[in-house]
Amino acid sequence: MTAESKRNDLELLSVVIPARDEEGCIASTVEHLHLELRLHDVPHEIVVVDDGSSDCTWKILEQLKLRLPNLAPTQNSGSHGFGRAIMWGLNRAHGDAVVIMMADESDDVRDVVRYWNVLNEGYDCVFGSRFMRGGGVVDYPRLKLFLNRVANKFLQLVFRLEHNDITNAFKAYRKTTIDGCRPLLAPHFNLTVEIPLKAVVRGYTWKSLPTTWRNRRSGSTKLEIKEMGSGYLLICWYIWLEKYLSRRNDRVSRSRTSKEPD
Repeated sequence: MTAESKRNDLELLSVVIPARDEEGCIASTVEHLHLELRLHDVPHEIVVVDDGSSDCTWKILEQLKLRLPNLAPTQNSGSHGFGRAIMWGLNRAHGDAVVIMMADESDDVRDVVRYWNVLNEGYDCVFGSRFMRGGGVVDYPRLKLFLNRVANKFLQLVFRLEHNDITNAFKAYRKTTIDGCRPLLAPHFNLTVEIPLKAVVRGYTWKSLPTTWRNRRSGSTKLEIKEMGSGYLLICWYIWLEKYLSRRNDRVSRSRTSKEPD
């Protein structure tokens, strides 16, 4: 994709991080991210959403806040779920650009800086891919890897996408793009496909970047295999229907216009 114009107008990056029971890694994730963004002079806030943790995640965030003014921790007091936690964070983010990343430090903080730079080229979205040249994964569970590639190939075919890692949660958007994709509906990990697919279907510009991913070194994954089925299919069907109906309406509109008398 190509950006329509250069728009180096962004003022603040909000990094939204959903976290549930991440006491073993949340401090290092936030500290490394803050250091990387500060070294590259990226104006930022880090919005960590505690999504009903039963461990010391919130206590750690409160302690971090005392020495990291860019950290804006918040507790999701509504219904819990990965997607709901992200929505909670998006609704409280102040930046005109947003990066969504994981709390377990599986995403490379250096890629956040690259996302920011690409958004400043004028793109509306940046989609990270772990499976394009220059990207990579370390210690990816074999079953999840297989399901991931099948799901992404399916999405490529159905939506005619060049991008090969649409299920990757690690993406960046202008705030105007996020607002243009509302209402957001997916309550769980299927939000990771809802936002980018809506952005593509609704005509926003995007660019793929190779990213690296490393399996968590502490805690346990929150994504359950069974969740990769019906929840994903339902949201994909909803967006495909929007795409189909919008094209149909465009054809009807053009047909009516062509039949109007001069």
